[in-house]
Amino acid sequence: MRLHLQRVTAAQVDVAGTTVGRIGTGLLVLAGFSSQDGVELPGSPLWDRMLAKVLDLRIFPDGEGKLNLSLRDYGGELLVVSQFTLYADCRKGRRPSFHLAAGGEDALDLYERLLKDFEALLPGRVSSGAFGEMMDVSLSNWGPVTILLDSEAL
Repeated sequence: MRLHLQRVTAAQVDVAGTTVGRIGTGLLVLAGFSSQDGVELPGSPLWDRMLAKVLDLRIFPDGEGKLNLSLRDYGGELLVVSQFTLYADCRKGRRPSFHLAAGGEDALDLYERLLKDFEALLPGRVSSGAFGEMMDVSLSNWGPVTILLDSEAL
């Protein structure tokens, strides 16, 4: 699992001209799942560490402007968007291969569970994109602060 975090002052997802998800200050999370991520991942210690990292990384400013606050401490929101292209393999040629990404049904199950678990940890402050749809994602990157969390590196 790869989670690409962007600290934002605002972000939204539109599908066919209709807004399907929107947040104010918080994190835009692009979530990708690999073909190696299985049904045992959700609820595992690794899964829990990944979710805790997203919510507890101290990347928001305190009253003195120092990055001392987590998303939870700051009171920010989450916008989670599925992003299979985080597993693009660009080693050969000029066209990326996506064979490392989880298949559609498996990825959908993992994405829905990720949303459910984030909502349980941050009630009322989680929004999402639309899985499998062509989305227009807009954001106002704050900082910018951009961090990649990879389950293979934790």
